[in-house]
Amino acid sequence: MIEFFLTILDHLPNWLPRLWPALGQTLLITFASFILASIVGVLLEVIRSGQNHFLQRVVAGFVDVIRSVPILAILYVLYFGLPGVGVYLSAFAAGTIGLGIVYSVYIAEILRAGVQSLHKGQREAALAVGLSPVQTFRFIVLPQALRVVTPPMLLTLISLLKDTSICALIAVNELMLTSKVIMSESFLPLHVFVVVGAIYFAIAWPMSLFVRWLEPKLNRGRR
Repeated sequence: MIEFFLTILDHLPNWLPRLWPALGQTLLITFASFILASIVGVLLEVIRSGQNHFLQRVVAGFVDVIRSVPILAILYVLYFGLPGVGVYLSAFAAGTIGLGIVYSVYIAEILRAGVQSLHKGQREAALAVGLSPVQTFRFIVLPQALRVVTPPMLLTLISLLKDTSICALIAVNELMLTSKVIMSESFLPLHVFVVVGAIYFAIAWPMSLFVRWLEPKLNRGRR
């Protein structure tokens, strides 16, 4: 066991300069996908909470389909399938869009749970005292819903960070793909993957601790 970690220490000076740029790519695709997922998720929830029953059924069908299809299949369709109809995406764009689409449905579900957790009497009271629906949402619903959805949204971000590793299969030059290249050169697969796993852990674990610390503070005073 000591020899195992000594081997890692011997190779770290050569591995880390190649892993740091890949880590930057991983973080970039994580945040780009999360922003896209948040925008699409909000739009899905707005449509689903609207009055157009046809659009509601379309959104419900979209959510069911995306939740039932593996992420890798969606990435393959975007990267390998779309060129067949004349649409060409870079690996980074396909990965970002694919992850954004997949996680948008989860964010939409989180938002729906957050809005439904509020007593409808608050909205009715706000409308009764003269606030418009937009003002009611902005000043009454949104501030309280954010307290509810922030912890699960951050946990979703952590899951998204880990799922970026799937993008290695469509040649996005992120951590996992770079580690596979290093592994093929060094013939030390376990050593390389331990280092990469430690990098993911060093990012995800503090975020998890932050969510654990933040959640009771946001729930303070709520009934």
